[in-house]
Amino acid sequence: MSDVIRLAAIRDTPLSVGEVFDAVRDPAAGGTAVFVGTVRDHDHARAVSRLAYSAHPTVERELRTVMEKVASDFPVKALAAVHRVGDLEIGDLAVVVAASCAHRAEAFDACRRLIDDLKTQVPIWKHQTFADGGDEWVGAC
Repeated sequence: MSDVIRLAAIRDTPLSVGEVFDAVRDPAAGGTAVFVGTVRDHDHARAVSRLAYSAHPTVERELRTVMEKVASDFPVKALAAVHRVGDLEIGDLAVVVAASCAHRAEAFDACRRLIDDLKTQVPIWKHQTFADGGDEWVGAC
């Protein structure tokens, strides 16, 4: 299963969609799905001025556990996931995940599960600062 997980990382540097896409390229894959999460300028009708992500020390182990479960539930050829931590600006890439499978429907399903489970099970927290001076912590799990 470890050969299916091609990239699993948490970084404090800008993310690359190309790196994630290249990581899941496979000659047996007829479909590749990529999800890119970006920092938006609002949340729940409030203007966001900045945000920061932080992670628990076990974050990479937990990310790999999520990816192993996706790999066991779907016929993936390759998986990749990278999440950013630290201070981010509006428009920055926060997370990029990808799945490649023999067929497109499987790739879409695996990619969706990967991002959904990452957001609910991997210990990453978002601290949003709003333009009105307020702030909030949003826990991923």
